[in-house]
Amino acid sequence: MIRKIIYSILLSFTISLTYSQIPQEVWNESVKIESQIKKTSFPDRVFNIQDFGAKAGKDNLCHEAINLAIVTCSQAGGGSVVIPAGDYYTGPITLKSNVNLHLEEGAHLKFSTEKYLYTPTVLTRWEGVDCYNLRPLIYAYGESNIAITGKGIIDGQGSNDTWWSMCGSPLFGWKEGMLAQRNGGRNKLLMYAETSTPVDKRQMTLEDGLRPQLINLYRCNTILIEDVVLRNSPFWVIHPVFCESITVRGVQVISHGPNSDGCDPESSKNVLIENCVFDTGDDCIAIKSGRNMDGRKWNVPSENIIVRNCEMKDGHGGVVIGSEISGGYKNLFVENCKMDSPNLDRVIRIKTNNCRGGIIENVFVRNIEVGECKEAVLKINLLYEGGEQCDRSFPPVVRNVYMDSVTSQKSDYGILITGYEDTINIQDIYVSNCTFNNVKKGNSIVGASNATLKKITINGKKVNK
Repeated sequence: MIRKIIYSILLSFTISLTYSQIPQEVWNESVKIESQIKKTSFPDRVFNIQDFGAKAGKDNLCHEAINLAIVTCSQAGGGSVVIPAGDYYTGPITLKSNVNLHLEEGAHLKFSTEKYLYTPTVLTRWEGVDCYNLRPLIYAYGESNIAITGKGIIDGQGSNDTWWSMCGSPLFGWKEGMLAQRNGGRNKLLMYAETSTPVDKRQMTLEDGLRPQLINLYRCNTILIEDVVLRNSPFWVIHPVFCESITVRGVQVISHGPNSDGCDPESSKNVLIENCVFDTGDDCIAIKSGRNMDGRKWNVPSENIIVRNCEMKDGHGGVVIGSEISGGYKNLFVENCKMDSPNLDRVIRIKTNNCRGGIIENVFVRNIEVGECKEAVLKINLLYEGGEQCDRSFPPVVRNVYMDSVTSQKSDYGILITGYEDTINIQDIYVSNCTFNNVKKGNSIVGASNATLKKITINGKKVNK
């Protein structure tokens, strides 16, 4: 529907001459998408974890009591499992249908860093590749109508002394002889995918060093994550895979470890992310749809994602598509966000390569206020991870990217587009009504057709193309 609207506009007007803002019909379409997101609803039943044996304090691991409360709640027809104020230490938690895991104000859920607790492994995706890996700290498989809510804190206790050194970088505490993905585990998993090894044979172990996500929801629907503070994840923070109808609202993500992506919807549909704060060690929001062979095998795009009224601080990118995007992506709406940090690299970013393939289309951005970012306000890169070992016969396509009414006070580039020199795989890029100040290098556009700049001011000078 959105693509038909855009094409009808292209036929009706000469965009390159008259385009001045994203058509209102596009934003009306986002309202329709939001109306399709199913809302969670829970019976008025309360299951306090203390009634199931949970006790505050460092000497008590509470995951058995919390999981028993969750199962009991679900079997009773649903309700809220309440974590009262206090410090509760826990191992892995498994959500079940019709359960709202609710953290009262003052509740602090701290996950143990004893790695043996996160075995046996479960079915998940790790960097876009299907596998069995360490159990995520909070996990659900095939559940419906689930929530994590409240004013409490969920702390993965990631640090250089616990999970983060497993990335294999001395910057995060790794030393020769320590457990890490760089010892071969990550490469083994990537080769499993490249050689189409059956997923049940991809049994990753603790020794492979692949850190678990903080929250991983797999093939679930009707999901709410609201108001909680999420800290210090071992790896990606919020990671829904093959999910539908997801609302992430009022959440604070504070995690500066390696690969601490804030929210990564993967092969997921109908997602609303609003009123959140992201302060991360990697991308704040990164949209995925599987990596290389695995993404193409399932061929399930992410689609219909709305991001609004969010604040992005540190991160590799504010709102990002890729790089694990082989299943494609369509229909992103980003509006009314603030982004500002000397440690924020880009504002809007699309990153992919010719290992990935896939079509990325219909990206709409408006009303973004940027203090500063390091590299670029808009970056599209088809040459990401050029040294990756893979089948490079799948060049991606990026088309229909619209950015309107964005201001930035400091960056290296305003617009940085890096496509192929011998073929055009990026087309129909429209940037309008934008002001970019203190730009060191201007704009750079390579390998794109129909890149239209209208009413753009860079360092006080008008730029139109």
